[in-house]
Amino acid sequence: MATKLITAMVTVGVLAATTISCSNEEKKEYTEKMKAGITRNDWGHANGQPVSLYTLTNKNGTTVKITNYGGIVTSFVTRDKNDSMSSIVVGFDSLSPYLQSPPYFGAIIGRYGNRIGKARFDLDGKEYKLAANNDVNHLHGGIKGFDKVIWEVVPPLDSVPSITLNYLSRDGEEGYPGNLQVKVKYTLTDNDELSIVYDAETDKATPVNLTNHSYFNLTGDVRETILNHKLQIDADGYTPVDKGLITTGEIRNVKGTAFDFTEPRSIGSRIDSVEGGYDHNWVLNNSGGGLRKVATLSDDKSGRSLEVYTTEPGLQFYTGNFLNGKFTNHTGTPANFRTALCLETQHYPDSPNKKEFPSTILQPGAKYHTETVYKVNVAK
Repeated sequence: MATKLITAMVTVGVLAATTISCSNEEKKEYTEKMKAGITRNDWGHANGQPVSLYTLTNKNGTTVKITNYGGIVTSFVTRDKNDSMSSIVVGFDSLSPYLQSPPYFGAIIGRYGNRIGKARFDLDGKEYKLAANNDVNHLHGGIKGFDKVIWEVVPPLDSVPSITLNYLSRDGEEGYPGNLQVKVKYTLTDNDELSIVYDAETDKATPVNLTNHSYFNLTGDVRETILNHKLQIDADGYTPVDKGLITTGEIRNVKGTAFDFTEPRSIGSRIDSVEGGYDHNWVLNNSGGGLRKVATLSDDKSGRSLEVYTTEPGLQFYTGNFLNGKFTNHTGTPANFRTALCLETQHYPDSPNKKEFPSTILQPGAKYHTETVYKVNVAK
């Protein structure tokens, strides 16, 4: 595991701990001083192992911080229309809050993102029982999912702002069959794109559904709700859920419903007609068509927009319905009800128990490979 600085240090800190407003002269000086690349800092210990924090920086001064504890994206600092810098994801400046089991802020989720009904599934004639960590259901990989383990960091070969994380999930971990070798690569491009590439292989058939659980607020200020954000999703269908938020197996057309985001709509315009708020999977159009744009989130106040590209067939849109202010972000501001949202690319929830859904079973000898890109744009 890398234990030293991997490339040139960032000379001007634009970190998630502060929000900086720049004049044109300051902006020019700041951009000239900023060195694109990667830095590493010690960040404490978890599970008896050292934890590091990596900062990826591009030529624009955009930074993404990632820790090898849970593969968590702790900040994603970008400019807004006024050239102020702030993080568009909810995160913390220290390891300690992440050890208190917050609601998956920024983490890699696995082996199975989202829910598996009644914490069980059948595979090849055998029943597998999983941890019931969400009432009677299994959520986000169980009690100790991929969000709570230490990932091995592969040192980069050059100064491109990218890190690769490896983890071996052993046979029987959280009830899943097979030794699953997982690799997740984060890359920050000079186009302000955060690319996340997921790869996995197994020695036994097993369900796999990996995603990232970042909570976004494009204003950069979680005192603001996300209800004024506008969202467009390229999906004509969604998967209804029961009272336990388990998919029913139906794919329902969004037309004429509060789930219709085929055109840009403010999130708050119809959220009250959805019991509990949005926490559903959208069935994306052009599934199987490779990497394509599937959603756009925008905020007029900051001028920021976030484009989501993925190879996945589904997108979980969650409006922070269970955020309750228990956790405060890097500025000391509590993440309250509907002050952040998630756009989790994925296969459909409970697919191991829904044979009508696209399969999430990875077979020995096969390769799991998906890619998701979050691209930030700013309207001046």
